[in-house]
Amino acid sequence: MINLSNTPEATLRVLQRRPCGQISALLVQVHIIGHTVRLRWIFISSLLLSGSSFAAPKAHTVVLGQWRSVEVRTEAGEKQPLKVRELMIDGKAREHTAGAVHEVTDRFFVVRRAIRLNDALPHDARNPQWIWQLDAWLSIDRQTGRVTALNLSAFNSDTSQASWYRDYAAYCGASDDGAKAYMVVSQLGRRKPLLRKEYAGQACAAPTWERSPSRVTFTAAGEKTSFVVHAHSADPQPETAEEEGPQQ
Repeated sequence: MINLSNTPEATLRVLQRRPCGQISALLVQVHIIGHTVRLRWIFISSLLLSGSSFAAPKAHTVVLGQWRSVEVRTEAGEKQPLKVRELMIDGKAREHTAGAVHEVTDRFFVVRRAIRLNDALPHDARNPQWIWQLDAWLSIDRQTGRVTALNLSAFNSDTSQASWYRDYAAYCGASDDGAKAYMVVSQLGRRKPLLRKEYAGQACAAPTWERSPSRVTFTAAGEKTSFVVHAHSADPQPETAEEEGPQQ
């Protein structure tokens, strides 16, 4: 009995030593060719499969729906008119939003979120009592369709009015217990704010921005305070420079 090896090449060498080895060798050569072709196809298929992972990412459709008028209720129970619209991603409603959109880059934008909150008490009827409230700011990635809630330092959903410039948000914030008020400048992607300065007073209107240099002005407690915003900090604006006005 012929002890054939596991490899086609070894089998060929054994058969060549036997009678009719030439015919057997021809058959084995055909087997070797077929084996080689199969290996090549396996290699090409693996390349095609691995190459598919480098294909362009799936495009997402991000749009904002039609405006509709609602009433928002503050923690103090005050009702105020508000216009909201749905954030639609790939044809599905993801969030309700309020106010204008701020384009940070050609890929990212931010917008304020509005939520429907059940205001029913435990002893009320079983039917929920929905009310509208303003919530945190959202960051939306047009390329991936990802929606991220921004954790802005000391931001108060009832009283803070954020003013955006580039990737900076300026607003008057408050401590958790509401006992302290702050002038805040936050930057997207940074955990700590560039500015968090306590002041005596309550909430303030949305700060105003100027460029060249980047400068933000807060009007809090009847006084104006300006800061020059740098890449990693915000410094008080000297009074002399403020009187000269912004550079164009």
